[in-house]
Amino acid sequence: MPELAPYAVSEANSRGRQHADSQPVQRTEFQRDRDRIVHSTAFRRLEYKTQVFVNHEGDLFRTRLTHSLEVAQIARGIARALRLNEDLAEAISLAHDLGHTPFGHAGQEALNACMRDHGGFEHNLQSLRTVDLLEERYAAFDGLNLCFETREGIVKHCSLAEARRLGDVGERFLNRTQPSLEAQVCNLADEIAYNNHDLDDGLRAGLLTLEQLDEVPLFAEHAADVRAQHPAIGGRRLIHETIRRMINALVCDLITTTASNIARQEPEDICAVRRAPALVAFSENLGEAQRTMKRFLRAQLYEHYQVRRMANKARRIVSELFDAFTADVRLLPPQYQAPADADRSRRVADYIAGMTDRYAIREHRRLFAVGEG
Repeated sequence: MPELAPYAVSEANSRGRQHADSQPVQRTEFQRDRDRIVHSTAFRRLEYKTQVFVNHEGDLFRTRLTHSLEVAQIARGIARALRLNEDLAEAISLAHDLGHTPFGHAGQEALNACMRDHGGFEHNLQSLRTVDLLEERYAAFDGLNLCFETREGIVKHCSLAEARRLGDVGERFLNRTQPSLEAQVCNLADEIAYNNHDLDDGLRAGLLTLEQLDEVPLFAEHAADVRAQHPAIGGRRLIHETIRRMINALVCDLITTTASNIARQEPEDICAVRRAPALVAFSENLGEAQRTMKRFLRAQLYEHYQVRRMANKARRIVSELFDAFTADVRLLPPQYQAPADADRSRRVADYIAGMTDRYAIREHRRLFAVGEG
């Protein structure tokens, strides 16, 4: 492993943990964070939480778990090339979706609407709440007691009102400073992963076609190169080879552009990184290519009538579960039954957000379908 750059996060410059903890043996503090995340209940649940397609729609579509693993792989490679802390980048990547609801963004939108009068719901903040409070694994503290830099990296964005309630993790939003470079890498590794892999899943589902994608410059460029080099190629092999090259091009561009930004800014340490503008970035050309692909996916995949049908079902399931549980707290498992109305709503949101797709469907049937129990 290359020596860390002076502006990378290290154990020496870390702000540590909220609760005093024993020193890890034969691993770093950030390896410990990664390990705690991987062994958490919330991480295991990601296997059955939607990325775009609901879990029961097919075995080969991405889930939140496979997405998180893909983000971690991309982020770790970028971090190594830039001499950043790979273990921190991996830990943030693996934790960034721990608070996501069942049914992807449709579930989040529905739960946010339900919580409108109770502080709202946002999955980044729920991920932090999960690692700070909801995981029950240790005798001495609630949550996972992760390092500050891991916790900070989980929160990609939040309102100023929310930032004021987050304490140390919210400081950068109030001060308008940057997170660590490792956190910045994870943000864009997430974007690389979900753009390319949602595209792959859309093709696999038959909701996108190669003819449509030949109108998307980033895909068209690499698909043309593949066809030129391998004239007989087709089917899944053409798709995989093209997407592989797209990811490689984006990662290499990100590394080159970021290295140039770092060289120009010359940050001496992590404090200088925080004061600088965002340094992890794509070049202008690749950045615009990414944005074009995002617009294409929004119009042609996320708004596809079949995806919208499932999203509509998901919103109804989440909303009806929320209404039922808040109307009669006795329907909740005992650990989620809170007496105060405001706290009750948040605990109901915690319960629903922790559900997998199939568990939410099953709970909805138990409550509303005659003959289910």
